[in-house]
Amino acid sequence: MQKDLGAYRKSYEKSELIEENVSDNPMQLFQTWFYETEQSDNIDEPNAMTVSTVGLDGYPKSRVVLLKKYTYEGFIFYTNYDSEKGKAIANNPHVCISFFWPGLERQVIIKGKAGKIADNLSDGYFESRPDGSKLGAIVSDQSSVIPSRDVLENRLKELEKKYEGKEILRPQNWGGYIVKPVSMEFWQGRPNRLHDRIRYSLQEDFEWKIERLAP
Repeated sequence: MQKDLGAYRKSYEKSELIEENVSDNPMQLFQTWFYETEQSDNIDEPNAMTVSTVGLDGYPKSRVVLLKKYTYEGFIFYTNYDSEKGKAIANNPHVCISFFWPGLERQVIIKGKAGKIADNLSDGYFESRPDGSKLGAIVSDQSSVIPSRDVLENRLKELEKKYEGKEILRPQNWGGYIVKPVSMEFWQGRPNRLHDRIRYSLQEDFEWKIERLAP
C-alpha cells in the first residue's frame, strides 16, 4: 500500500511575525496568540496541545491533551500520575508541548520541565469538574491493558451508585503538572515556505533571548 502526498500544497498568507511586533516575554506573545485563536471561528479547541515525553522504553511519544491554565510561570494540564505519560515524566521531566492552530497558520513549540502542582490546586480543579468526569478519573487505570470497554462501563455504573448524593474526592494518583518553559518557538506560516520562526530562550539571568530561525 502506498499513497503519494507530494501534490498537497497550501500557500500560507494570513499573517506575519516580525521582531518589531513581539514582546520581551514569550508568555505575553502566547497570550495574544491564544486570544486571537479563541476569537477564530474555525478552531474548535484552542487549548488542545500535544505533549511529548520520552518513555521508559527510550522512545518519544506524543499525545494530545487539554491545556487548563497558563500563567507567566508555565502551562498546566491534568492527568493520571500512574499513566504512561506520568511515569515518563517521573523518569525524565524534560518535555515538549506544542500547539497547532491551522486556521491561523500558526504553531507554538515549547520545551520545558514538568513538575506536579500543589495538591490543593489539583483538588480545586478536580472539584470544578462534572461528576461524570470525576468518576471517569477514578474508573480508568490510565494506560493499563483492559479486556473490553464493558469493564469501564460496568465500573462506572458501580461508582455512580456508590457516590450517589456523596462528595467525590480527587484520587491521589490524579492531578496537575506545570510545564515551566526554557524555550518557546512561535511559527507563522508565510508564502513560498519562507515561514517566520521566532525563538525565545531562557538565559541564566532569567531574561529571554530572542532569535529568528531559518524556516
